[in-house]
Amino acid sequence: MAIRKIRTDGDPILRKKSKVVTNYNDRLKLLIDDMYETMDLAPGVGLAAPQIGILKRVIVVDNREEDNDEGEKPMRFYMINPEIIEKDGEEVSMEGCLSVPGKQGTVKRAKHIKVKYNDLEGQEKLMEAEDFLARIIQHETDHLDGILYTDKAIDMYEAESEE
Repeated sequence: MAIRKIRTDGDPILRKKSKVVTNYNDRLKLLIDDMYETMDLAPGVGLAAPQIGILKRVIVVDNREEDNDEGEKPMRFYMINPEIIEKDGEEVSMEGCLSVPGKQGTVKRAKHIKVKYNDLEGQEKLMEAEDFLARIIQHETDHLDGILYTDKAIDMYEAESEE
C-alpha cells in the first residue's frame, strides 16, 4: 500500500470525467487499498480516485467516526462504478473537501439516495443511504464527473481550524 498525493483545486484532472472500470484485478484492489490509506492519513470521510490523479470510477467512504442520533450504521466501504439511481428529500449542510483545503461551504443535497455499484468481483450491488452517509456518497460521486462541491455551494467560508 502507498500514500498517494491528493490533487487540489486548480489541478485539471479534478475537472475530467472518470472512466468506467471494466478490469477487476489485483491492480484495482491495490488502488482501493491505497485510497483507504491516503484517506485515513488526510484524514477524510471519503475519497474519489480522481483526487489522487486516477480517472477511474472508484470511491472509498469511511463513516465510522460519525456518531449520530439517527441510528445510521457506521460504515467503511468502497464503490466501483457508483451510480445514484434514486434521490429524494433535500437538506442543506456544511461540506469540506480534501481537494479544497482551508474552505467549507453549504451545499444542498438529497437526504436519501439509492446507489447501484460494483464490488471487486464485478458483481452489481445496491445500497440505500441517508443523511450524512448519503451526503458523502453524493460528494464523492460528483468527483467522478469532474464536479467539486464548490460548484454547488450556496455559501463558502474559511474552514475553522481544529487547534
